Amino acid sequence: MTGRTSRNKGAGAEREFTAIVNAALGTKVARKLGQAREGGDDVQLGNYRIEVKRRETLSIMAWCRQVEACCAEGEVPVVAFRQNSQEWRCVLKLNDLLTLIKGLDLCL
Repeated sequence: MTGRTSRNKGAGAEREFTAIVNAALGTKVARKLGQAREGGDDVQLGNYRIEVKRRETLSIMAWCRQVEACCAEGEVPVVAFRQNSQEWRCVLKLNDLLTLIKGLDLCL
């Protein structure tokens, strides 16, 4: 895949991801433009910094390190990815997941 094709695929994935998030949450989250130059995340939703990937070959730990490197104190790094004909999936640290779950009103 050429550089331009790869960039277009990545931008399309970011638009697809933000459209799903906006529809589900009723928000107006947009992709960050210029993040490739800055080496940061693709989408920020509150204190969640999200790296969006649309790839067949997975490099999840490398993507985790990438988004973790741009997080400040108190921000939560998330990797969202999708392969062809698959659903979107998200990866986050267990402690961040537990903090998220603790904030829910669960009847356990």
